[in-house]
Amino acid sequence: MTPDELNLPSRVLVTGATGVVGNALIPLLLDAGCKVRATARHAPTAPWACHPDCEFVCRDLEADPTPLTANIDAVVHLAARVHVMRDTSADPWTANRRINTEATLALARAAAAAGVRQFVFMSTIKVNGEATMDRPYTEADAPQPQDAYATSKHEAELQLADLATHSTLGVTILRSPLVYGIGVKGNLAILSRAIHKGLPLPLGAIHNRRSFIYAGSLAGAVLAALAKPASGTRTYLVSDGEDVSTTELVRAMGEAMQCPARLIPVPPALLRLVGILTGRSTAVERMLGSLVIDCARIRRELGWTPRHTLREGLAASLCNPSDTPGGM
Repeated sequence: MTPDELNLPSRVLVTGATGVVGNALIPLLLDAGCKVRATARHAPTAPWACHPDCEFVCRDLEADPTPLTANIDAVVHLAARVHVMRDTSADPWTANRRINTEATLALARAAAAAGVRQFVFMSTIKVNGEATMDRPYTEADAPQPQDAYATSKHEAELQLADLATHSTLGVTILRSPLVYGIGVKGNLAILSRAIHKGLPLPLGAIHNRRSFIYAGSLAGAVLAALAKPASGTRTYLVSDGEDVSTTELVRAMGEAMQCPARLIPVPPALLRLVGILTGRSTAVERMLGSLVIDCARIRRELGWTPRHTLREGLAASLCNPSDTPGGM
């Protein structure tokens, strides 16, 4: 089928193309017959880079975006200064705003000036807040960003909405929880290596609930947004729809890797104490706290459903955990 038959834009710019989501999205766009202009700071190694309908541009986020938006129908903006647990920047607030807010708005303005009609912005559920208590987050909740990364994303959302009201650019904002996929980093990478090595993990007695999303399913949400163009600005929360405890997640990771996790039932109160004593309370709380998303709106309005179950996504992501990049 052609992009017109699928109601997809013919020419799509994808920033952050070499990331976990970009590597999942670009093959879907190419398979659908779209022409893709992909951009990132480093050259890709994925097979899609050799596709005849894919043009790769090595470019920094802060460079003039005008050349990128020429002859483009839609922009999918995945590139960002990502959230890090221990930000070593002298001024994290300025660093995050420069990349996640100012560079995003510059790209969107260039897109609007070039006549681009769709702009899909990958945001974060951290815009809503850091934890849920008695109910899931929804799009109706007032934003409560609590760190430099989340605030920079929220500010970008606000400025994109303002731009959409003064141009013909339609903006779709996707707020996702932790994304996992091939090349996943952060806590999941650390956990997968520990499971692979057979290390005992003190995570066997955690009864929280957390939402996640597989990169392939998130890429499907992007396609759904592109297939039903936005008028003005719209925001969707996305997740796998399978909320699990940290204990259940680690157990499922072990099953996916065919390497059963060695879980030790340590009381959460003791883990919190260890976090305080080691200066890692934030990291520990992410393991213990709940963060649940209600993604009913995107299912209802765009007809989107996750392409993979949690276990299918983990199996595809954790095929070789010893080579998974690290980071915290």
